[in-house]
Amino acid sequence: QLQLVESGGGLVQPGGSLTLSCVASGFTLEYYAIGWFRQAPGKGREVVSCMSSSGRSTNYADSVKGRFTISRDNAKDTGYLQMNRLKPEDTAVYFCAISYGSTPCTIDAYHYWGQGTQVTVSS
Repeated sequence: QLQLVESGGGLVQPGGSLTLSCVASGFTLEYYAIGWFRQAPGKGREVVSCMSSSGRSTNYADSVKGRFTISRDNAKDTGYLQMNRLKPEDTAVYFCAISYGSTPCTIDAYHYWGQGTQVTVSS
Protein backbone atom coordinates (compact mmCIF):
# COMPACT_ATOMS: atom_id res chain seq x y z
CA GLN A 1 0.00 0.00 0.00
CA LEU A 2 2.89 2.38 0.71
CA GLN A 3 4.39 3.63 -2.50
CA LEU A 4 6.71 6.31 -3.82
CA VAL A 5 6.58 6.69 -7.58
CA GLU A 6 8.78 8.86 -9.79
CA SER A 7 7.72 10.04 -13.21
CA GLY A 8 8.67 12.60 -15.83
CA GLY A 9 11.88 11.10 -17.09
CA GLY A 10 12.67 10.80 -20.74
CA LEU A 11 14.92 11.93 -23.55
CA VAL A 12 15.84 15.59 -23.77
CA GLN A 13 18.40 17.57 -25.74
CA PRO A 14 21.30 19.33 -24.04
CA GLY A 15 20.16 22.69 -22.74
CA GLY A 16 16.62 21.49 -22.39
CA SER A 17 14.42 21.16 -19.33
CA LEU A 18 12.58 18.37 -17.60
CA THR A 19 10.46 18.15 -14.47
CA LEU A 20 10.40 15.03 -12.36
CA SER A 21 7.56 14.21 -10.00
CA CYS A 22 7.48 11.97 -6.96
CA VAL A 23 4.05 10.96 -5.74
CA ALA A 24 3.53 9.42 -2.33
CA SER A 25 0.71 6.93 -1.85
CA GLY A 26 -0.43 5.36 1.38
CA PHE A 27 1.15 7.99 3.62
CA THR A 28 1.29 11.75 4.06
CA LEU A 29 4.35 13.36 2.56
CA GLU A 30 4.28 16.55 4.62
CA TYR A 31 5.99 14.94 7.61
CA TYR A 32 9.00 13.82 5.63
CA ALA A 33 12.05 15.34 4.08
CA ILE A 34 12.36 14.52 0.41
CA GLY A 35 15.50 13.86 -1.53
CA TRP A 36 16.46 13.33 -5.14
CA PHE A 37 19.34 11.06 -6.04
CA ARG A 38 20.74 9.70 -9.26
CA GLN A 39 22.86 6.88 -10.54
CA ALA A 40 24.64 6.97 -13.87
CA PRO A 41 25.75 3.76 -15.61
CA GLY A 42 28.84 2.35 -13.96
CA LYS A 43 28.75 4.90 -11.16
CA GLY A 44 27.52 4.95 -7.62
CA ARG A 45 24.41 6.65 -6.43
CA GLU A 46 24.85 10.33 -5.66
CA VAL A 47 22.91 13.08 -3.98
CA VAL A 48 21.19 15.61 -6.23
CA SER A 49 19.05 17.64 -3.84
CA CYS A 50 17.18 17.47 -0.54
CA MET A 51 14.41 19.48 1.02
CA SER A 52 13.18 19.47 4.60
CA SER A 53 9.55 18.68 5.37
CA SER A 54 8.85 22.38 5.95
CA GLY A 55 10.61 23.42 2.77
CA ARG A 56 12.78 25.84 4.73
CA SER A 57 16.01 23.96 4.17
CA THR A 58 17.39 22.79 0.84
CA ASN A 59 20.62 21.27 -0.37
CA TYR A 60 22.01 20.88 -3.86
CA ALA A 61 24.96 19.06 -5.26
CA ASP A 62 27.53 21.44 -6.71
CA SER A 63 27.05 19.85 -10.11
CA VAL A 64 23.40 20.90 -10.29
CA LYS A 65 23.30 24.07 -8.21
CA GLY A 66 21.80 26.91 -10.20
CA ARG A 67 20.24 24.55 -12.72
CA PHE A 68 17.96 22.31 -10.66
CA THR A 69 15.22 23.32 -8.25
CA ILE A 70 13.60 21.08 -5.67
CA SER A 71 10.05 21.78 -4.52
CA ARG A 72 7.07 20.09 -2.97
CA ASP A 73 3.29 20.31 -2.90
CA ASN A 74 2.18 18.67 0.31
CA ALA A 75 -1.49 19.01 -0.59
CA LYS A 76 -0.80 16.68 -3.50
CA ASP A 77 1.68 14.48 -1.60
CA THR A 78 4.11 15.22 -4.40
CA GLY A 79 7.71 16.30 -4.66
CA TYR A 80 9.31 17.79 -7.75
CA LEU A 81 12.68 18.31 -9.30
CA GLN A 82 12.82 20.98 -11.99
CA MET A 83 15.86 20.46 -14.16
CA ASN A 84 17.03 23.22 -16.49
CA ARG A 85 19.98 23.61 -18.84
CA LEU A 86 20.47 19.89 -18.85
CA LYS A 87 23.82 18.41 -19.75
CA PRO A 88 24.77 14.95 -21.04
CA GLU A 89 26.45 14.39 -17.67
CA ASP A 90 23.00 14.56 -16.06
CA THR A 91 22.04 11.29 -17.75
CA ALA A 92 21.12 8.84 -15.01
CA VAL A 93 18.32 7.04 -13.28
CA TYR A 94 16.78 9.50 -10.86
CA PHE A 95 15.30 8.35 -7.58
CA CYS A 96 13.22 10.12 -5.01
CA ALA A 97 13.33 9.10 -1.39
CA ILE A 98 11.98 10.25 1.95
CA SER A 99 13.36 10.63 5.44
CA TYR A 100 11.49 11.24 8.67
CA GLY A 101 12.72 13.95 10.98
CA SER A 102 15.88 15.99 10.79
CA THR A 103 18.51 14.19 8.76
CA PRO A 104 21.53 15.13 6.71
CA CYS A 105 21.31 15.19 2.95
CA THR A 106 23.03 11.86 2.52
CA ILE A 107 21.99 8.61 0.91
CA ASP A 108 22.04 6.62 4.13
CA ALA A 109 19.69 9.09 5.83
CA TYR A 110 16.89 8.31 3.38
CA HIS A 111 15.07 5.11 4.15
CA TYR A 112 12.20 4.77 1.68
CA TRP A 113 12.89 4.86 -2.03
CA GLY A 114 11.02 4.95 -5.29
CA GLN A 115 11.86 2.77 -8.27
CA GLY A 116 13.51 5.48 -10.32
CA THR A 117 12.94 7.18 -13.65
CA GLN A 118 15.40 7.37 -16.53
CA VAL A 119 16.66 10.75 -17.69
CA THR A 120 18.71 10.79 -20.88
CA VAL A 121 20.29 14.00 -22.15
CA SER A 122 21.52 13.60 -25.69
CA SER A 123 21.42 15.30 -29.06
